[in-house]
Amino acid sequence: MRCRITSQLKLLSAHLRPLGTRSHRYNTVTGCHGIHTATPTSEAPGEVPYSTPLARYLTEAIEATGPITLAAYMRQCLVSDLGGYYTAERQFGAGDQFGRKGDFITSPEISQVFGELIGIWVVSEWMKQRRPGQKVQIVELGPGRGTLMSDLWRTVLCFKPMADLVEAVYLVEASPSLREAQKVLLCGPKIKMRQIENGFACQSKTSPKTDIIWYEDFSFIPRGKDRTSYIIAHEFFDALPIHAFTNTDNGWREILVNATSKKGHFVTKDGVSKLEARSNIPEFSLTLAGAPTPHSILLPSLSQRYKDLEKLKNATIEISPESLGLVEKISQKIGEAGAGAGLILDYGTSDTVPANSLRGILRHEICSPFSRPGEVDVSADVDFTALAEQAVKSSKKVEVHGPVKQGAFLRMLGIKERTEFLIRELKEKLSSWDDDGMEDKEKALRSGHDRLVGEHSGGMGAIYKALAVVPVRKGKRPVGFGGKVTGDKDYCK
Repeated sequence: MRCRITSQLKLLSAHLRPLGTRSHRYNTVTGCHGIHTATPTSEAPGEVPYSTPLARYLTEAIEATGPITLAAYMRQCLVSDLGGYYTAERQFGAGDQFGRKGDFITSPEISQVFGELIGIWVVSEWMKQRRPGQKVQIVELGPGRGTLMSDLWRTVLCFKPMADLVEAVYLVEASPSLREAQKVLLCGPKIKMRQIENGFACQSKTSPKTDIIWYEDFSFIPRGKDRTSYIIAHEFFDALPIHAFTNTDNGWREILVNATSKKGHFVTKDGVSKLEARSNIPEFSLTLAGAPTPHSILLPSLSQRYKDLEKLKNATIEISPESLGLVEKISQKIGEAGAGAGLILDYGTSDTVPANSLRGILRHEICSPFSRPGEVDVSADVDFTALAEQAVKSSKKVEVHGPVKQGAFLRMLGIKERTEFLIRELKEKLSSWDDDGMEDKEKALRSGHDRLVGEHSGGMGAIYKALAVVPVRKGKRPVGFGGKVTGDKDYCK
């Protein structure tokens, strides 16, 4: 029988996650100067100090061997052993990248409903595929604090027939401090991780028979025709390194990163060249390779979309080989099993090729990605069309749906109905003497709903998009992409 998505939402408990203050606004600034989270590296008198140890390392490397690719710069900034943004040692609960006190707030931090609806999507896909596989894998790439997986996993546990088949919850995470935060949330503060081959594991606090398993690489997750994987990548692909190229009279030339001299030209995110003293400009800047590089020869030839831009002088494109390689693995994993699904939620383009999209974020402010390396989060727009092309190219047994706007995706999954249900339950549980607390929680739920689906300034509904990779199903669309939820009486009470 066929049931509405609201029928599934009713099966979820009325569990209301504690709500804190959730205010978030990006302010555009020219740089990250004046915002210091560490003491700059000391230098000899009269010399310009380096903002971070990583800044010194990168400068010395560039001065010794020449400019580096944008991909190499991003990789160092994010995961360098010398103090990368995600790999530097951080005290859990202090210095965290996420939340009001961190650098940015993600959708799962805004409202618990977001993670619950992703859980509904996973269960719906499993049901649509007639409950395939004896071993179900739930996978998240880059889980942040673990908030999304906590809400998603709690939701899946409401559907016992599927939950009983879950082999493990797999988290792909490179940051030791974030692994610890995820462990505290998903396993409990007193539980210790045990080391396993290629990773770590501990028991889920909400389902002790199920392990939470951490790997640093997606390739370590077990594969096989008997394993059905549901893979979630929320704000993950935007952090994967990119290469950038400009079309010149001599063909594609790669855009590289150079150390900024005390006085010199540099190219801003908008392509504007300025001349300022080094104390007022980022420590690194963009420069154009004088000759072809291996990447400029190979990457722009991968798609007809890039070849079409060869006719446009000064056209700029961004390509992420790591993103293409990862979506290839996801597609092959789903295709090999003939079941499962991948869901990518991120910000980026679908009708154009990304260009000049590299940005830095620090303390909720957009700033230069070339300042304070290791302390500033750097990211770039996701090329959804490139991901879709690569997915279908990698396996003939999968198809791609989307991208669709996040707002439309969440509405089709029932975000309004779930939010209203939580508010009703909240009003019933709280006594009249706690009117102020109830009002604050209701306001947080409603503002969270508006932020997630809104297309207004500050809203995420249009900026963020969803893309699904699923087994070939002869035109039957996934829920959230125009499809309906199909279930049986066990799920539609």
